[in-house]
Amino acid sequence: VQLQASGGGLVQAGGSLRLTCATSGVTPDHYATGWFRQAPGKEREGVSGINSDGNTFYADSVKGRFYISRDNDRATVYLQMNSLKPEDTAVYYCAIDLSGTATMWDYEYDHWGQGTQVTVSS
Repeated sequence: VQLQASGGGLVQAGGSLRLTCATSGVTPDHYATGWFRQAPGKEREGVSGINSDGNTFYADSVKGRFYISRDNDRATVYLQMNSLKPEDTAVYYCAIDLSGTATMWDYEYDHWGQGTQVTVSS
């Protein structure tokens, strides 16, 4: 199983970015995918996730601004981030939970991709 996260960058506050998590070695709709982030000096936190059945969840801090989606044909999960704030600055990671049920708890995930840096300037 391999995951490749991409799409990070530098953006001004109020801007948008779309993160991509490309996966291989798994059947896309049989697992759950989560997005996490870690800011300097802070613990890693859950941002959003999508279950194998397509149900999604979001951290309160990103509700209404971030949207997660999945393209099963491309084995890819996206995180559309709108109205970005400086406090969204972090390294973002995607991860797979082979049980198919996404949660906000990073210890429940089985495979992780490398992070992609998101920097939001004020």
